[in-house]
Amino acid sequence: MFEKLSPHMESIVKRSQEIAREYEQDYVGTEHLLLAILQEGAGLGAQLLLKMGIDMARTRAAVDKFVQASKEDTWVFGRLPGTPHFRNVMARAIEEARQFESKTIGSEHLLLALAREEGSVAQAALDSLGAKAGTLRANLHSLLDQAAGQPRQQ
Repeated sequence: MFEKLSPHMESIVKRSQEIAREYEQDYVGTEHLLLAILQEGAGLGAQLLLKMGIDMARTRAAVDKFVQASKEDTWVFGRLPGTPHFRNVMARAIEEARQFESKTIGSEHLLLALAREEGSVAQAALDSLGAKAGTLRANLHSLLDQAAGQPRQQ
């Protein structure tokens, strides 16, 4: 699908498909990607969420709340929710990787893209958990700087 996915991202995409099946949905949406980031657990995306106190249980509860509302909208509007958001998020993850000058697209880029995708289940769940795009970006810079052993310049 995408040629420059990190091994964590490949695992996340596969897990998101499994999670969609668990929810008995016939599409992979942003909510499935968000849960897969935490379930995979080894990437920077999961580290960012956990650093903010956002674990799988809290995230699943938030996602479940918004998925239920999304299902109700589906009956009214007769559409599959999330599918266009999924494509947008993947494109934004590529953009995020470029901004960070990364050679691969990682879970951290996916997480930032999910937080920026207005109107998606994942973005709503992240917002309800206090994980806004700006906060996630700042925390990612902090994690990257710690890994490099240098403070971030403003």
